[in-house]
Amino acid sequence: MIGVFDSGLGGLTVLAALTRRFPEQPFIYLGDHAHVPYGNRPSEEIIDLTRASVEALFRRGCKLVVLGCNTATAVAARRLQQTWLPATLWKADGYNVVGIVAPTVEAATQTPWAVTTPQYPQKFLTDRIAVFGTTRTIASNVYAEEIRKRCPKVTVVQQVCSELAGAIEQGAKEVELERLVQTGIDGAVAQAGGEALHRAILGCTHFPLVEHLFRRHLPPATRILSQPEIVADSLEDYLSRHPHYRSNGSVEGAVLFTTGDPDEASERARIFAGDGPRFRRYED
Repeated sequence: MIGVFDSGLGGLTVLAALTRRFPEQPFIYLGDHAHVPYGNRPSEEIIDLTRASVEALFRRGCKLVVLGCNTATAVAARRLQQTWLPATLWKADGYNVVGIVAPTVEAATQTPWAVTTPQYPQKFLTDRIAVFGTTRTIASNVYAEEIRKRCPKVTVVQQVCSELAGAIEQGAKEVELERLVQTGIDGAVAQAGGEALHRAILGCTHFPLVEHLFRRHLPPATRILSQPEIVADSLEDYLSRHPHYRSNGSVEGAVLFTTGDPDEASERARIFAGDGPRFRRYED
């Protein structure tokens, strides 16, 4: 099985893309609703909470865990991958964790994640790339840093959309969501000196639900990079190179767990996935 972790509900957009792409692959989703939101927590606490949820999915039989959360990936992924996991028996048994930032940066720069020095023709690229995200994701600066490693001449503008994710989750009316999207786009264009944006990264897994609003207010030539399909593409490539993580189990679709209240999580999940998903309380 493959696990998908998020601090809340945004990762359901990633899960939906993965279940469409891999209909025979069983998935387990874990939302840490008992501790959401992560954005106002210290980095060490985010790392500890993310590690605990990854281990919980490992114990459930997920040999590979996808961090479907930008905050968890930006703050915790590198520590888990480089320091924590290699020191555990999980690594020795072939368990692994991957994040959501790497495939997004690969798509934005058309450069493999492993390539961290500018290559031709990317080192001459002068495009303008906008990153729209939550306060904590933008504050981490991870997208700007990783994009510039590969494309040093690009202009990266980072725009905090501090209210958008919450408004989406609360089921705000489209007119309010459109106002928040427009405000974010106006801010990014202003940072770019009024110049056109060549690419726009929707750096929050809530934002695919309002991708049509970004499309409405961005120029037609601006390419929108939405994470669910990017992550699905990346996982397809990863599984082709690591086929031992594939499994055809008896689990139909995906099983959803929450560290919080299952009824509340299921009700709020309707915004993301209609009437289908029902959460179970996670218990070891």
